[in-house]
Amino acid sequence: MSINTLVFTPLSHVGWGALEHLVPEVKKYSVSKLLLVTDPMLEKIGLTDKVSRPLEQEGYQVELYTDVIPEPPLETGEKLVSYIKQHQFELVIGLGGGSALDLAKLAAVLAVHEGKVEDYLNLSGTKKITQKGLPKILIPTTAGTGSEVTNISVLSLESTKDVVAHNYLLADAAIVDPELTISVPAKVTAATGIDALTHAIEAYISVNASPTTEGLSLQAIRLISRSIRTAVNNGDDKQARIDMSNGSYIAGLAFFNAGVAGVHALAYPLGGQFHIAHGDSNAVLLPYVMGYIRKSCTKKMVDILNAIGGNSSFLSEEEASSKCVEELKRIVEDVGIPSTLGEFGIPEDALDKLTEDGEKQKRILARSPLELKKEDIRAIYQSAFDGRIVEPK
Repeated sequence: MSINTLVFTPLSHVGWGALEHLVPEVKKYSVSKLLLVTDPMLEKIGLTDKVSRPLEQEGYQVELYTDVIPEPPLETGEKLVSYIKQHQFELVIGLGGGSALDLAKLAAVLAVHEGKVEDYLNLSGTKKITQKGLPKILIPTTAGTGSEVTNISVLSLESTKDVVAHNYLLADAAIVDPELTISVPAKVTAATGIDALTHAIEAYISVNASPTTEGLSLQAIRLISRSIRTAVNNGDDKQARIDMSNGSYIAGLAFFNAGVAGVHALAYPLGGQFHIAHGDSNAVLLPYVMGYIRKSCTKKMVDILNAIGGNSSFLSEEEASSKCVEELKRIVEDVGIPSTLGEFGIPEDALDKLTEDGEKQKRILARSPLELKKEDIRAIYQSAFDGRIVEPK
Protein backbone atom coordinates (compact mmCIF):
# COMPACT_ATOMS: atom_id res chain seq x y z
CA MET A 1 0.00 0.00 0.00
CA SER A 2 1.22 3.50 -0.81
CA ILE A 3 1.80 6.19 1.79
CA ASN A 4 0.76 9.75 0.97
CA THR A 5 2.74 12.57 2.53
CA LEU A 6 0.65 15.74 2.72
CA VAL A 7 1.78 19.29 3.45
CA PHE A 8 -0.47 22.22 4.35
CA THR A 9 0.02 25.86 5.30
CA PRO A 10 0.43 26.02 9.11
CA LEU A 11 -2.58 28.27 9.68
CA SER A 12 -5.49 29.57 7.63
CA HIS A 13 -8.39 31.90 8.42
CA VAL A 14 -11.12 31.41 5.82
CA GLY A 15 -14.48 33.17 5.58
CA TRP A 16 -16.29 36.46 5.17
CA GLY A 17 -14.55 39.03 7.40
CA ALA A 18 -11.46 36.87 8.01
CA LEU A 19 -9.26 39.95 7.63
CA GLU A 20 -10.00 40.73 11.28
CA HIS A 21 -7.41 38.07 12.12
CA LEU A 22 -4.56 40.05 10.54
CA VAL A 23 -3.56 42.17 13.53
CA PRO A 24 -3.62 39.22 15.98
CA GLU A 25 -1.44 37.25 13.58
CA VAL A 26 1.13 40.06 13.30
CA LYS A 27 1.17 40.43 17.08
CA LYS A 28 2.54 36.90 17.35
CA TYR A 29 5.90 38.26 16.19
CA SER A 30 8.23 40.74 17.84
CA VAL A 31 8.35 43.03 14.81
CA SER A 32 7.73 46.68 14.05
CA LYS A 33 8.70 47.25 10.40
CA LEU A 34 6.42 45.56 7.88
CA LEU A 35 6.46 45.41 4.08
CA LEU A 36 3.13 45.17 2.28
CA VAL A 37 3.61 43.79 -1.23
CA THR A 38 0.60 44.50 -3.41
CA ASP A 39 -0.81 45.45 -6.78
CA PRO A 40 -0.87 49.20 -7.62
CA MET A 41 -4.55 48.91 -8.57
CA LEU A 42 -5.41 47.77 -5.04
CA GLU A 43 -3.80 50.92 -3.69
CA LYS A 44 -5.77 52.99 -6.21
CA ILE A 45 -9.13 51.57 -5.11
CA GLY A 46 -8.25 51.83 -1.43
CA LEU A 47 -8.12 48.13 -0.64
CA THR A 48 -4.60 48.40 0.79
CA ASP A 49 -5.93 50.74 3.48
CA LYS A 50 -7.98 47.88 4.91
CA VAL A 51 -4.70 46.13 5.65
CA SER A 52 -2.33 48.96 6.52
CA ARG A 53 -4.63 51.18 8.59
CA PRO A 54 -5.44 48.74 11.45
CA LEU A 55 -1.77 47.80 11.65
CA GLU A 56 -0.65 51.43 11.79
CA GLN A 57 -3.23 52.10 14.50
CA GLU A 58 -1.46 49.43 16.53
CA GLY A 59 1.85 51.23 16.10
CA TYR A 60 3.38 49.19 13.27
CA GLN A 61 5.38 50.85 10.51
CA VAL A 62 3.90 49.64 7.22
CA GLU A 63 5.61 50.36 3.93
CA LEU A 64 3.78 49.80 0.68
CA TYR A 65 5.55 48.12 -2.26
CA THR A 66 3.52 48.25 -5.46
CA ASP A 67 6.05 47.47 -8.19
CA VAL A 68 4.06 44.37 -9.03
CA ILE A 69 2.85 43.38 -12.50
CA PRO A 70 0.90 40.35 -13.74
CA GLU A 71 3.00 37.36 -14.75
CA PRO A 72 6.04 38.99 -13.09
CA PRO A 73 9.32 38.62 -14.98
CA LEU A 74 12.48 37.50 -13.24
CA GLU A 75 13.69 41.11 -13.11
CA THR A 76 10.69 42.12 -11.01
CA GLY A 77 11.51 39.43 -8.48
CA GLU A 78 15.18 40.44 -8.42
CA LYS A 79 14.24 44.07 -7.79
CA LEU A 80 11.96 43.24 -4.85
CA VAL A 81 14.45 40.88 -3.22
CA SER A 82 17.17 43.50 -3.52
CA TYR A 83 14.84 46.12 -2.01
CA ILE A 84 13.86 44.01 0.98
CA LYS A 85 17.50 43.18 1.72
CA GLN A 86 18.43 46.87 1.71
CA HIS A 87 15.67 48.05 4.04
CA GLN A 88 15.71 45.50 6.87
CA PHE A 89 12.04 44.61 7.04
CA GLU A 90 10.93 42.16 9.72
CA LEU A 91 7.69 40.72 8.31
CA VAL A 92 6.13 40.56 4.84
CA ILE A 93 2.45 40.72 3.94
CA GLY A 94 1.32 39.77 0.45
CA LEU A 95 -2.01 41.23 -0.70
CA GLY A 96 -3.49 40.64 -4.13
CA GLY A 97 -3.59 38.04 -6.84
CA GLY A 98 -1.07 35.31 -7.50
CA SER A 99 1.65 37.66 -8.73
CA ALA A 100 1.70 39.74 -5.54
CA LEU A 101 1.54 36.68 -3.29
CA ASP A 102 4.25 34.84 -5.21
CA LEU A 103 6.56 37.84 -5.04
CA ALA A 104 5.86 38.42 -1.34
CA LYS A 105 6.75 34.91 -0.23
CA LEU A 106 9.74 34.79 -2.56
CA ALA A 107 11.11 38.03 -1.10
CA ALA A 108 10.43 36.95 2.50
CA VAL A 109 12.54 33.81 2.04
CA LEU A 110 15.33 35.12 -0.18
CA ALA A 111 15.77 38.19 2.04
CA VAL A 112 18.10 36.06 4.17
CA HIS A 113 19.86 34.23 1.32
CA GLU A 114 22.88 35.16 -0.75
CA GLY A 115 22.83 35.52 -4.51
CA LYS A 116 20.07 36.37 -6.95
CA VAL A 117 16.63 34.95 -7.55
CA GLU A 118 17.82 33.24 -10.72
CA ASP A 119 20.24 31.19 -8.61
CA TYR A 120 17.25 29.43 -7.03
CA LEU A 121 15.15 28.69 -10.13
CA ASN A 122 13.93 25.13 -10.52
CA LEU A 123 15.16 24.53 -14.08
CA SER A 124 18.49 26.34 -14.02
CA GLY A 125 19.37 27.40 -10.47
CA THR A 126 22.50 26.23 -8.68
CA LYS A 127 21.76 27.35 -5.09
CA LYS A 128 19.51 25.75 -2.47
CA ILE A 129 17.17 27.45 -0.02
CA THR A 130 18.39 26.73 3.51
CA GLN A 131 16.61 29.24 5.79
CA LYS A 132 12.95 30.02 6.48
CA GLY A 133 13.38 33.76 6.07
CA LEU A 134 11.02 36.45 7.36
CA PRO A 135 7.52 35.72 8.66
CA LYS A 136 4.93 36.05 5.89
CA ILE A 137 1.17 36.46 5.85
CA LEU A 138 -0.63 36.04 2.52
CA ILE A 139 -4.02 37.56 1.75
CA PRO A 140 -5.56 36.78 -1.66
CA THR A 141 -7.93 39.28 -3.26
CA THR A 142 -8.85 36.97 -6.13
CA ALA A 143 -10.41 33.51 -6.08
CA GLY A 144 -8.00 31.71 -8.31
CA THR A 145 -4.32 31.11 -7.84
CA GLY A 146 -4.10 29.23 -4.55
CA SER A 147 -0.74 30.91 -3.99
CA GLU A 148 -1.59 31.53 -0.34
CA VAL A 149 -1.30 27.80 0.38
CA THR A 150 1.48 26.66 -1.97
CA ASN A 151 5.26 26.62 -1.75
CA ILE A 152 6.08 27.94 -5.22
CA SER A 153 6.72 31.34 -6.73
CA VAL A 154 6.24 31.57 -10.51
CA LEU A 155 8.35 33.91 -12.62
CA SER A 156 8.27 34.68 -16.34
CA LEU A 157 11.43 34.12 -18.35
CA GLU A 158 12.15 35.14 -21.94
CA SER A 159 9.82 32.60 -23.57
CA THR A 160 8.45 30.44 -20.76
CA LYS A 161 8.17 30.32 -16.97
CA ASP A 162 10.06 28.79 -14.08
CA VAL A 163 9.52 28.55 -10.34
CA VAL A 164 11.32 28.83 -7.06
CA ALA A 165 9.96 26.05 -4.87
CA HIS A 166 10.59 25.09 -1.25
CA ASN A 167 8.41 24.45 1.79
CA TYR A 168 9.92 27.52 3.41
CA LEU A 169 7.84 29.53 0.91
CA LEU A 170 4.67 28.38 2.65
CA ALA A 171 2.82 31.19 4.40
CA ASP A 172 2.98 31.37 8.17
CA ALA A 173 -0.67 32.35 7.93
CA ALA A 174 -3.14 32.61 5.07
CA ILE A 175 -6.15 34.90 5.36
CA VAL A 176 -8.85 34.12 2.80
CA ASP A 177 -11.60 36.73 3.01
CA PRO A 178 -14.19 36.56 0.19
CA GLU A 179 -15.23 40.14 0.98
CA LEU A 180 -11.94 41.32 -0.54
CA THR A 181 -12.89 39.79 -3.90
CA ILE A 182 -16.07 41.86 -4.37
CA SER A 183 -14.19 44.57 -6.27
CA VAL A 184 -12.54 42.16 -8.73
CA PRO A 185 -13.66 42.93 -12.31
CA ALA A 186 -15.62 40.31 -14.25
CA LYS A 187 -12.76 39.54 -16.64
CA VAL A 188 -10.33 38.85 -13.79
CA THR A 189 -12.97 36.89 -11.89
CA ALA A 190 -13.40 34.67 -14.95
CA ALA A 191 -9.70 34.09 -15.59
CA THR A 192 -8.72 33.44 -11.98
CA GLY A 193 -11.80 31.31 -11.45
CA ILE A 194 -11.00 29.03 -14.38
CA ASP A 195 -7.42 28.88 -13.08
CA ALA A 196 -8.75 27.55 -9.76
CA LEU A 197 -11.05 25.12 -11.54
CA THR A 198 -8.07 23.87 -13.54
CA HIS A 199 -6.10 23.38 -10.32
CA ALA A 200 -8.86 21.20 -8.95
CA ILE A 201 -9.34 19.16 -12.13
CA GLU A 202 -5.65 18.54 -12.71
CA ALA A 203 -5.11 17.63 -9.07
CA TYR A 204 -7.96 15.13 -9.32
CA ILE A 205 -6.53 13.33 -12.36
CA SER A 206 -2.88 13.65 -11.28
CA VAL A 207 -0.85 10.46 -10.97
CA ASN A 208 0.07 11.79 -7.51
CA ALA A 209 -3.53 12.10 -6.35
CA SER A 210 -4.51 10.54 -3.03
CA PRO A 211 -7.86 9.96 -1.32
CA THR A 212 -7.34 13.23 0.56
CA THR A 213 -6.55 15.34 -2.49
CA GLU A 214 -9.31 13.67 -4.50
CA GLY A 215 -11.88 14.67 -1.90
CA LEU A 216 -10.57 18.23 -1.82
CA SER A 217 -10.49 18.40 -5.62
CA LEU A 218 -14.06 17.27 -6.15
CA GLN A 219 -15.42 19.71 -3.57
CA ALA A 220 -13.45 22.54 -5.19
CA ILE A 221 -14.81 21.55 -8.61
CA ARG A 222 -18.36 21.60 -7.25
CA LEU A 223 -18.01 24.99 -5.59
CA ILE A 224 -16.25 26.75 -8.46
CA SER A 225 -18.15 25.31 -11.44
CA ARG A 226 -21.52 26.05 -9.87
CA SER A 227 -20.74 29.63 -8.80
CA ILE A 228 -18.34 31.06 -11.38
CA ARG A 229 -21.00 32.20 -13.85
CA THR A 230 -22.83 34.09 -11.11
CA ALA A 231 -19.60 35.61 -9.74
CA VAL A 232 -18.68 36.84 -13.23
CA ASN A 233 -22.13 38.20 -14.10
CA ASN A 234 -22.96 39.60 -10.66
CA GLY A 235 -19.80 40.35 -8.72
CA ASP A 236 -21.78 41.59 -5.71
CA ASP A 237 -23.36 38.18 -5.12
CA LYS A 238 -22.08 37.33 -1.64
CA GLN A 239 -22.69 33.58 -1.78
CA ALA A 240 -21.02 33.26 -5.18
CA ARG A 241 -17.96 35.10 -3.89
CA ILE A 242 -17.86 32.91 -0.78
CA ASP A 243 -18.11 29.73 -2.85
CA MET A 244 -15.43 30.91 -5.28
CA SER A 245 -13.01 31.82 -2.48
CA ASN A 246 -13.57 28.56 -0.67
CA GLY A 247 -13.27 26.61 -3.90
CA SER A 248 -10.04 28.34 -4.84
CA TYR A 249 -8.58 27.77 -1.36
CA ILE A 250 -9.52 24.07 -1.36
CA ALA A 251 -8.22 23.64 -4.92
CA GLY A 252 -4.93 25.16 -3.75
CA LEU A 253 -4.64 22.59 -0.96
CA ALA A 254 -5.35 19.83 -3.48
CA PHE A 255 -2.97 20.81 -6.25
CA PHE A 256 -0.18 21.72 -3.86
CA ASN A 257 -0.14 18.11 -2.73
CA ALA A 258 -1.13 16.29 -5.93
CA GLY A 259 0.27 18.70 -8.50
CA VAL A 260 -1.01 20.05 -11.79
CA ALA A 261 -0.16 18.60 -15.17
CA GLY A 262 -0.61 19.09 -18.91
CA VAL A 263 -2.79 22.19 -18.92
CA HIS A 264 -0.36 24.15 -16.78
CA ALA A 265 2.70 22.82 -18.59
CA LEU A 266 1.35 24.04 -21.93
CA ALA A 267 -0.02 27.27 -20.47
CA TYR A 268 3.38 28.45 -19.24
CA PRO A 269 4.77 29.10 -22.74
CA LEU A 270 1.63 31.08 -23.66
CA GLY A 271 2.36 33.42 -20.77
CA GLY A 272 6.08 33.51 -21.46
CA GLN A 273 5.92 34.10 -25.21
CA PHE A 274 2.70 36.09 -25.59
CA HIS A 275 2.16 37.50 -22.08
CA ILE A 276 -1.31 36.00 -21.84
CA ALA A 277 -2.60 36.04 -18.27
CA HIS A 278 -2.08 32.72 -16.52
CA GLY A 279 -5.78 32.16 -15.95
CA ASP A 280 -6.61 32.84 -19.59
CA SER A 281 -3.79 30.52 -20.70
CA ASN A 282 -5.21 27.70 -18.61
CA ALA A 283 -8.76 28.41 -19.71
CA VAL A 284 -8.09 28.31 -23.44
CA LEU A 285 -6.19 25.02 -23.12
CA LEU A 286 -8.35 23.24 -20.54
CA PRO A 287 -10.91 21.54 -22.84
CA TYR A 288 -8.32 20.61 -25.46
CA VAL A 289 -5.90 18.99 -23.02
CA MET A 290 -8.69 17.19 -21.20
CA GLY A 291 -10.20 16.04 -24.48
CA TYR A 292 -6.85 14.69 -25.61
CA ILE A 293 -6.10 12.74 -22.43
CA ARG A 294 -9.63 11.76 -21.35
CA LYS A 295 -9.32 8.06 -22.23
CA SER A 296 -6.43 7.75 -19.78
CA CYS A 297 -8.70 8.85 -16.92
CA THR A 298 -12.22 8.03 -18.08
CA LYS A 299 -13.66 7.12 -14.67
CA LYS A 300 -12.40 10.35 -13.15
CA MET A 301 -13.82 12.34 -16.05
CA VAL A 302 -17.21 10.88 -15.15
CA ASP A 303 -16.74 12.08 -11.57
CA ILE A 304 -15.82 15.55 -12.82
CA LEU A 305 -18.93 15.67 -15.02
CA ASN A 306 -21.13 14.92 -12.02
CA ALA A 307 -19.27 17.45 -9.86
CA ILE A 308 -19.86 20.28 -12.34
CA GLY A 309 -23.56 19.55 -12.32
CA GLY A 310 -23.87 17.06 -15.17
CA ASN A 311 -25.59 13.71 -14.98
CA SER A 312 -23.83 10.52 -16.02
CA SER A 313 -26.68 8.21 -14.97
CA PHE A 314 -27.82 7.29 -18.47
CA LEU A 315 -24.44 7.54 -20.20
CA SER A 316 -21.63 5.08 -20.76
CA GLU A 317 -18.24 6.05 -19.31
CA GLU A 318 -17.10 6.92 -22.82
CA GLU A 319 -20.12 9.15 -23.42
CA ALA A 320 -19.87 10.78 -20.00
CA SER A 321 -16.17 11.59 -20.35
CA SER A 322 -16.82 13.15 -23.76
CA LYS A 323 -19.74 15.11 -22.30
CA CYS A 324 -17.44 16.35 -19.52
CA VAL A 325 -15.08 17.90 -22.06
CA GLU A 326 -18.01 19.61 -23.79
CA GLU A 327 -19.23 21.04 -20.49
CA LEU A 328 -15.77 22.34 -19.55
CA LYS A 329 -15.56 24.10 -22.90
CA ARG A 330 -19.00 25.59 -22.28
CA ILE A 331 -17.99 26.96 -18.88
CA VAL A 332 -14.99 28.71 -20.42
CA GLU A 333 -17.16 30.21 -23.16
CA ASP A 334 -19.93 31.22 -20.73
CA VAL A 335 -17.56 33.35 -18.65
CA GLY A 336 -16.34 35.17 -21.74
CA ILE A 337 -12.85 33.76 -22.25
CA PRO A 338 -11.76 33.17 -25.88
CA SER A 339 -11.81 29.48 -26.80
CA THR A 340 -9.01 29.33 -29.40
CA LEU A 341 -5.40 30.43 -29.54
CA GLY A 342 -6.13 32.46 -32.66
CA GLU A 343 -8.58 34.62 -30.71
CA PHE A 344 -5.67 35.60 -28.47
CA GLY A 345 -3.70 36.70 -31.53
CA ILE A 346 -1.37 33.72 -31.56
CA PRO A 347 -0.31 32.84 -35.13
CA GLU A 348 -0.18 29.24 -36.32
CA ASP A 349 3.52 29.51 -37.05
CA ALA A 350 4.15 29.97 -33.31
CA LEU A 351 2.97 26.47 -32.44
CA ASP A 352 6.35 24.82 -32.97
CA LYS A 353 8.09 27.17 -30.54
CA LEU A 354 5.26 26.74 -28.04
CA THR A 355 5.73 22.98 -28.34
CA GLU A 356 9.46 23.27 -27.79
CA ASP A 357 8.99 25.25 -24.58
CA GLY A 358 6.04 23.17 -23.40
CA GLU A 359 8.11 20.01 -23.67
CA LYS A 360 10.63 21.50 -21.22
CA GLN A 361 8.07 21.49 -18.38
CA LYS A 362 8.93 17.92 -17.45
CA ARG A 363 8.35 18.44 -13.72
CA ILE A 364 4.71 19.23 -14.43
CA LEU A 365 4.16 16.91 -17.38
CA ALA A 366 5.23 13.94 -15.27
CA ARG A 367 1.94 14.14 -13.35
CA SER A 368 -0.27 13.64 -16.40
CA PRO A 369 -2.17 10.31 -16.52
CA LEU A 370 -1.26 10.18 -20.21
CA GLU A 371 2.40 10.63 -21.09
CA LEU A 372 2.59 13.71 -23.28
CA LYS A 373 5.43 13.52 -25.77
CA LYS A 374 6.47 16.20 -28.23
CA GLU A 375 4.02 15.06 -30.91
CA ASP A 376 1.18 15.04 -28.36
CA ILE A 377 1.97 18.54 -27.19
CA ARG A 378 2.06 19.76 -30.79
CA ALA A 379 -1.29 18.11 -31.49
CA ILE A 380 -2.89 19.77 -28.47
CA TYR A 381 -1.63 23.22 -29.44
CA GLN A 382 -2.93 22.64 -32.97
CA SER A 383 -6.33 21.60 -31.67
CA ALA A 384 -6.48 24.70 -29.46
CA PHE A 385 -5.62 26.80 -32.50
CA ASP A 386 -8.24 25.10 -34.68
CA GLY A 387 -10.90 25.05 -31.95
CA ARG A 388 -11.42 21.32 -32.38
CA ILE A 389 -11.10 18.60 -29.72
CA VAL A 390 -8.77 15.81 -30.89
CA GLU A 391 -7.52 12.54 -29.42
CA PRO A 392 -4.21 10.68 -29.79
CA LYS A 393 -3.82 8.91 -33.13
